[in-house]
Amino acid sequence: MMMARERAGWRDTLRAYRQPKVLVMLFFGFSAGLPLLLIFSTLSLWLREASVDRSTVTYFSWAALGYSFKFIWAPLVDRLPLPGLTRWLGRRRSWLLAAQLSVIGAITWMAFTDPAENLHLMAFAAVLLGFSGATQDIVIDAYRIESAERELQALMASMYIAGYRVGMLVAGAGSLKLASWFGAEGGYHYSAWQWTYLCMAAVMSVGVITTLLVSEPEVEADRSGLFHDAFDYLRFLALFLLVVAVFAGSFFLGGNLVATARADWVAALPQDAMLIGFGIEAGRLLLALLLAGLAARFGVALGLVRAAVLRETYLEPVADFFRRYNRVAFLVLALVGLYRVSDIVLGVISNVFYQDMGFSKDQIADITKTFGLVMTIAGGFLGGMLTLRYGVMRILFIGALLSAGTNLLFMLLAQVGADVPLLILVITADNLSAGLAGAAFVAYLSGLTQVAFTAFQYAMFSSLMTLAPKLLGGYSGSLVDSMGYERFFLLTALLGLPVLLLIYLANRYASAQ
Repeated sequence: MMMARERAGWRDTLRAYRQPKVLVMLFFGFSAGLPLLLIFSTLSLWLREASVDRSTVTYFSWAALGYSFKFIWAPLVDRLPLPGLTRWLGRRRSWLLAAQLSVIGAITWMAFTDPAENLHLMAFAAVLLGFSGATQDIVIDAYRIESAERELQALMASMYIAGYRVGMLVAGAGSLKLASWFGAEGGYHYSAWQWTYLCMAAVMSVGVITTLLVSEPEVEADRSGLFHDAFDYLRFLALFLLVVAVFAGSFFLGGNLVATARADWVAALPQDAMLIGFGIEAGRLLLALLLAGLAARFGVALGLVRAAVLRETYLEPVADFFRRYNRVAFLVLALVGLYRVSDIVLGVISNVFYQDMGFSKDQIADITKTFGLVMTIAGGFLGGMLTLRYGVMRILFIGALLSAGTNLLFMLLAQVGADVPLLILVITADNLSAGLAGAAFVAYLSGLTQVAFTAFQYAMFSSLMTLAPKLLGGYSGSLVDSMGYERFFLLTALLGLPVLLLIYLANRYASAQ
């Protein structure tokens, strides 16, 4: 079924992990994993300790939306040089250093802002951190793809995943330990959180040092003819800011209108509540994208940017993908959009499930988080080795099969209840398969990109990867309420079956081209 390939020996596979270009991804992964939880769970606890109400705390999660919409400014990373830095460090490392310094600046800004006194300044700092962290992700993904041949991408991905998870652990559990230590006497102490976030800003130096020590990828695409002078760059940046403002304004300001419309439709057709909600949210996103596109056309019509620049920056990467994959393009996009649907939909409600089953907070933290982290990293390394030895498509298929199949173990756990040995078994199987599938999938996505548009195309694929699963995951609670945990877990497993067919078809027709 899968494409034949020459198999690497196990010793050669293990030796490949010691290559400098692979090891570098451990440190870049750590740098990428650090910012995210400083916006989510860690910041949420800080805000609650500062007596910020729950509804306001949840609004801060929007600061991380940059990770979901990073494809919008990814073309700037591909196209625009940074004055002074690009000549000194090169195209990728200059953007990496700028993003990492911006991350450090945002974390430091948060450290010197007491949310109990100035919540608005904290919100701006959190948005800057989300934007900077997402930009760093864009550049690291492009650097990873361009710095090594396709055969090493799975190993690079598994090393990156390991570093990313460690970074999240430091920003999550590590930050909470530091905050507790700095504020040992209990209660809310701004200085405890201030020193904690300053420590996190200092830890980001791992990424900065790595950026300064590594070499620029040798691959370079021709980018001549797009921009003639500095004024061209400024006009392009102005149009970009206009498009972002229109997109953000239409998407967020329409939230109340969308909520009202959804409530009215659900009241009229309660049996189709989930489908209605999904359709309205998808329509909201499409409308925001349409208005942003119209804003871009308006800017071109006014002469703000030459049409050729806009076309080659935003439209050409998409056209390039469809030219290379022809009829298979939509099949590949469906695979990208649905590959992780099974585990993401389940993952949204997993913590609630553990609590409902009767597991304590310590058990959930120790088994599902700490032990689960180790299993995910192990699965990532295993996935990288197997992908190098047997090929991407084989392990992609096995990873999808295991990810869907392990969801059936949650059905057993739902029947048995708070059984710690069984929970350990479930977490072992689920996280190992997730790590294995993740490494293979990142390698697959990396192979879909073209060197001239690496940053934009990978950002587009990675955004598409989580869009549908996250939209569906938002209704996981309603599904559990209506059908119970056992049937819900069976449904998540069944969601993985179409993915297996998509992998088979994508491999078959791509090979035939």
